[in-house]
Amino acid sequence: MQHITGETVRCTIVSGCSEVLSSPYATVGGVPLALLGAVAYFTVFSLATLAAFEYQFVTRLLAIVVGLMFLTTLWLLYLQAFVIGQFCQYCLLSAAITIIITLITLLILRKSVVSSS
Repeated sequence: MQHITGETVRCTIVSGCSEVLSSPYATVGGVPLALLGAVAYFTVFSLATLAAFEYQFVTRLLAIVVGLMFLTTLWLLYLQAFVIGQFCQYCLLSAAITIIITLITLLILRKSVVSSS
């Protein structure tokens, strides 16, 4: 939330949050990535809730959204490591959560493929 309001972000584990969040890569078309990430997480939560009620078309849409989030995460990790040269602990936490969501989604897809066979 601090990034969205323009306040300085305090890092407690790694140093570099302010550098990462003030880089030109922290926004897309003037919209903070933090806001886009929040929307993405809300979308995944909503789709996962619908998928839990076995709406089959939603499972594929969920997989697409999670896949896009995973690819975006890989790109942002690359930018932090090799372009910006700094890491943001909040970005790393988001990356870890996205990777976990991706793994869970892959397990769900695998289960649905096995059970439909």
